[in-house]
Amino acid sequence: MQRITMTIDDDLAEQFETYRTSRGYGNRSEALRDLIRDRLGAEELDRPEASDCLATLTYVYNHQQRELAARMTRLSHEHHDLSVSTLHVHLDHDNCLETVVLRGLAQRVRAFADAIRAETGVRHARLFLLPVRASELAHGHGDAEGSARHLHLEPMS
Repeated sequence: MQRITMTIDDDLAEQFETYRTSRGYGNRSEALRDLIRDRLGAEELDRPEASDCLATLTYVYNHQQRELAARMTRLSHEHHDLSVSTLHVHLDHDNCLETVVLRGLAQRVRAFADAIRAETGVRHARLFLLPVRASELAHGHGDAEGSARHLHLEPMS
């Protein structure tokens, strides 16, 4: 690890201390590291060239909306390679909440989220992206004999 020294104005230092304590950080270093990781991760995901991500897309929709369920199912099947898992919750007689765990290229994940969000009857949609490095590795797990190639996702540091 490297030690860095920085000078910031008093108002910014006070705001940072308020942020640090309100988030439960025991020291400034870890709070600052998390802020830097968050910003650099956002920069990585905003690059025009392909970058991998893990994501959650959470939205509320009215399942009574004409043919919405069929349109949503079609969109999900068209992007089946992105989907890892879906959680479906019935909120009331008309509304459902879904959270979809996604993985893939950030641009494709965003396009899928935009398509879901744009459907009439969908509201309160939020997409949360985490940058990762994807690599395919071959090795065994547990008692399994031999090695099989499979995807590994490493969080960006």
